[in-house]
Amino acid sequence: MTLRIGLTGGIGSGKSTVAKVFEVLGIPVYSADDAAKRLMNEDEWLRQQIIQHFGPASYKNNQLDRAYIGGQVFNDKDKLALMNSLVHPITIRDAAEWMAKQTTPYVIKEAAIIFESGTQDQHDYIIGVSAPTPLRMLRAMKRDGSTREQVLARMSKQIQESIKMRLCDFVIFNDEQKPVIPQVLALHEQLIQLSIAR
Repeated sequence: MTLRIGLTGGIGSGKSTVAKVFEVLGIPVYSADDAAKRLMNEDEWLRQQIIQHFGPASYKNNQLDRAYIGGQVFNDKDKLALMNSLVHPITIRDAAEWMAKQTTPYVIKEAAIIFESGTQDQHDYIIGVSAPTPLRMLRAMKRDGSTREQVLARMSKQIQESIKMRLCDFVIFNDEQKPVIPQVLALHEQLIQLSIAR
C-alpha cells in the first residue's frame, strides 16, 4: 500500500529543496505549484473559466500570461479567492489521480497550503519544513526578487509557521544549523517501515 505523504511549509522554508532530496531517494514527488501551472495551460475547462472571469488577455500565444494574472489577483482578495476556487479543486483531483497510480512504498505531494485548503485528510502523514522567519524572508526575497513587503503579504495569507508545524506528523528543520539530508534519510527509513506495517 503506497502511503500518501504531504510535504508543506511556509514561503521560503525550503520545501522544494527537501522534495528534491526525496526524489534523489527514488520517491515520486507531485508539486502542486507546478501542476497548477501546467493545468492552467492544459485543462480546457479551467482555461475557459479563467478567460471568462479574467478576460482574453489571460493567455498570450496560447500560454497563461502569468504577469497579467499576477497583476489581477495580487492585490485583490476577491479575485485571488476566485482564482483559487477554480484552480485548487482541479489540482487536488489531479494529485489524487496521480497518487493512486504510484507503486513506491510512499509518494509525496508538495503543497504550501495543505491545511489552508483543508486537504490534510487526503494524506496518511504530513511532513512540515520549518525555518526561522528572517531566514524564510531572505530566501523568498532572493528567489523571487520580491520586496520585504511583498513577502510579508504572502506570509500573512498562510497559517502561522508555529501552528502549521504543530499540525504536522513530522518536522524537518531547514534552518542552516541542522543538516537537512540526514533528517530526510532518517524519515525515509521511517516512512518505508510505516508502509510495510500497513
